[in-house]
Amino acid sequence: MTQEQLILQFQQKDIKAYEKLYNIYCDSISGVVNNIVKNDDVTQEITQDVFIKAWNKADTYSAKKGRFFTWLLNIARNAAIDYTRSKKFKQSKQNLNADFFVDILETSSNLDKSTNTIGLKEFVTKLGDTCKAVIELLYFKGFTQKEASEELEIPLGTIKTRNRACIGELRTMLGV
Repeated sequence: MTQEQLILQFQQKDIKAYEKLYNIYCDSISGVVNNIVKNDDVTQEITQDVFIKAWNKADTYSAKKGRFFTWLLNIARNAAIDYTRSKKFKQSKQNLNADFFVDILETSSNLDKSTNTIGLKEFVTKLGDTCKAVIELLYFKGFTQKEASEELEIPLGTIKTRNRACIGELRTMLGV
């Protein structure tokens, strides 16, 4: 049986065709989903949902528009991205064990150690206190500009301006 025949049977709601296509593509689809969500349990759930969506929307597939695998891959990618945008995903990220974030949670007293490992200690310590605070939050603690703004109680626009200025100072020091 050719792949075209298999897909045609799949579109006609043949369970055996579904099972064959699932076995052919399951590992590839799971790999793509897992690269996005980085969670094995969620990957399995989304992969199953992808095949159910494909089954329910099989009539929308057209070989003229592209390969079956590409069509399936787009469904998987969109489902995984939708999951990462969901409240459930964002809440699960808030509840992660702090052990995963050891480097991010370092105190400012450890800033010298972390910057020294990549050769920036000398340059970062020469910056003014304001620049040190902005650089530490944005680049070493992983804050967004909005979060840094809230943490330092400085308007967002000011954080953005200071960030550009501080990076400019570092570039000048580095001769870049």
